[in-house]
Parts: sequence; structure tokens; C-alpha cells
Amino acid sequence: MAPIRLAAFTLILALLGCAGAARVDPGLAEAVAARSAEDRARDGARHPAETLAFFRVAPGMTVAETLPGGGWYTRLLAAYLGGEGTLYGVSYSLDMMALFSWMSPERIEQARADIAAFDDTVAGYTDNGITARGFSFGEVPTDVEGSVDRVLFIRSLHHLSRFEAQAQTLTRALADTRAMLKADGLVGVVHHRAPEDAPAATAKGDRGYLKQSDVIAAFEAAGFELVASSEINANPKDRPGPEDVVWRLPPSLRGADEDPQLRARMEAIGESDRMTLLFAKSGQ
Repeated sequence: MAPIRLAAFTLILALLGCAGAARVDPGLAEAVAARSAEDRARDGARHPAETLAFFRVAPGMTVAETLPGGGWYTRLLAAYLGGEGTLYGVSYSLDMMALFSWMSPERIEQARADIAAFDDTVAGYTDNGITARGFSFGEVPTDVEGSVDRVLFIRSLHHLSRFEAQAQTLTRALADTRAMLKADGLVGVVHHRAPEDAPAATAKGDRGYLKQSDVIAAFEAAGFELVASSEINANPKDRPGPEDVVWRLPPSLRGADEDPQLRARMEAIGESDRMTLLFAKSGQ
């Protein structure tokens, strides 16, 4: 291991020994430390080692990552799950994509192509032989049903919630999630957290934030039960007002490009306050 990665690995192990820290196996700590400096730069806000340990992810598992996006978690999961593991990238349904005003038919076709190329994307991240496959909610392959150990919703619930009243997008996604999981499978959630006293209209997902109680209620209605919650990803500095969007904060810093003082204030807050929840199928 290169000296800089060895130092990072040693630091992670030391931090994980602190009181109250999640227990992380050395293999996961090593996978976290071995990533690029660009990916590791966000670890202080996103706590990937503690988060995956809390979700009880282990090498060799079959994991479905929802809305993999730019690949920040995908790269870590692919490395950690290893050649015996399987990683699915699960995107929004194509009919949901059409609900976004900025999604042209051409962009939807590109999204379709990106979903189909998920295996190639993962192969570009690692040559460890992991099995990878992409598909959308609403199009879960029959051979995937009942085969998944973990489904991860990491900052990917807000648009599903946003269009729920219009198209039952969250209800449908959670039904697909339940169908994908093994009987003993688990669902991990990390999401931007709105204050519980926030007006309901400001916490439906269009601003990025959701109330923790609403997320729990949605999962319970879909046939899940809360197993555990954690403050791993909490940030007490983030107290959004009714008009605040989550993208005002790092790394997006929306609206702060030409306002150094605003940028400084947002950077002082840091990334969003986030709930971290673990669910199992109810009645199992």
C-alpha cells in the first residue's frame, strides 16, 4: 500500500476506535483509504466506512445502489464487495424521468443508455471481477427478485417523494425494493433531514429535504420496519428555513458563485444534516 494510503488507513482505524464510532472491519477501512484523494475529500461529511458498517454490508453480498449518479459510492462498493459480490445500479423509472421539466427525450434516451452500460461503468472502476448490472425501478428483472442482500437509498429519496402524489413514485419504488430483497435483506437510507417542525409543504422533496418521521412512515406503509437509526451523518449546523434548498450547501453551493460571503457561510455549515436509517421487511 502506498505511504499516503497507509497513513489514511491508519487514521481511519484510529478514528474507528473512538467511543461511539461504528465498528468497521479492516477490509472496509482499507477499501475506503485506497480510493482517490478526490473521493476521500468528502469522507469527513459522508462517513462511508461507518455508514456501510451500520448497514451491515459485507464482501460477497448482492447490493442494489439506487440512483448511483456520479459513482462516489459505486466505486467504494465495487471495491469492497469484491469479485464474489454483485452490484446493481437502480435508476428512476423512465416514466418518472419524463416528469422532470428539463428531461428532453434525448436526455431520457441517454439515461436509458447509461443504465444499460452500468456494468461497463463498474468495470472501469475496478478489475476485480465483480458482477454488475443496471436497471430501472418498474423494470426489475425477474431473476433479481428475492436475491438482494442490501438496497441502499443514499440521498436518492427526495425526487421519489416529490412525485409521489402525482405518480406514486415512492410507493412503486418501495414495492420494487421489497420484491428485490431476500427474506433477511435490509434497506439502508441516508437522506437530507428536514426539521420535524418544518411546514409539510417544505419537506416533500422538491427542496431536497424530507422529515425523518415521514420517511419511516412511508417505509412502514410499504411493509418494512425500522431496525435501527444512527446519527453518523448528522450535522447540527444545518437548520434549513422554509425557503432553503439543500443544494445551497457544499458540494453544490448553488447561488454562491458570485457571493464570497454567502459561500463562506455555506461552507461553514458544511454538507446537509442527514438521517441514517436501517429497515427490514416486516413480519420476517
